[in-house]
Amino acid sequence: EVQLVESGGGLVQAGGSLRVSCAASGFSFDEYAMGWFRQAPGKEREGVSSISSSGLTTTYADSVKGRFTISRDNAKNTVFLEMSSLKPEDTAVYYCAKGRWTQANMTNSYDYDYWGQGTQVTVSS
Repeated sequence: EVQLVESGGGLVQAGGSLRVSCAASGFSFDEYAMGWFRQAPGKEREGVSSISSSGLTTTYADSVKGRFTISRDNAKNTVFLEMSSLKPEDTAVYYCAKGRWTQANMTNSYDYDYWGQGTQVTVSS
């Protein structure tokens, strides 16, 4: 059974940093791309970042480029999203997702087949 469990969310002041993690199990982690999505209240889910199975290719939404860094540890079956210079508009529930293939288009939800339960990130102004 595929499981994705996010952790590390919380409350942080604007300008601060936070790292969220996603522990994966139930599949060959190093064979699939992973992605991070977020959904703010009243808004549609949006792709934040994606990383290829090898970790060599990453993509970012324009809204987070230069502030967020995605990485993965294939030995520990974990994907991370390091967030810095946080803004109130980054407030959302952050979800990790398993890609269907080695590469994934972060903006296309269809490229992902399993999702975690989400972790809340709140940035205060």
